[in-house]
Amino acid sequence: MDPQTGEQVWSYNQFDVSDSGMLTTTTDVLFTGGREGYFHAIDAESGELLWNVGLGGQIVMAPVTYMVGGVQYVSVISGNSLSTFALGD
Repeated sequence: MDPQTGEQVWSYNQFDVSDSGMLTTTTDVLFTGGREGYFHAIDAESGELLWNVGLGGQIVMAPVTYMVGGVQYVSVISGNSLSTFALGD
């Protein structure tokens, strides 16, 4: 959604509904997941899917991001597992 006009800019269809909310980064990558167990990285400007991965369990909490040693990471819980991904440039 364009914050100035309120108009829809793009849409992205997941396999199932999302209870997890979304996280976006200063590098314009949006992260979300859903009940089907897939974790998605989406270009926040265009809505294009950058990558997704099946994690084997429902994603019902929002992902978190943090930086260690100059490397940014995003972590998400799916089922009883925690998955962490290092983000590239």
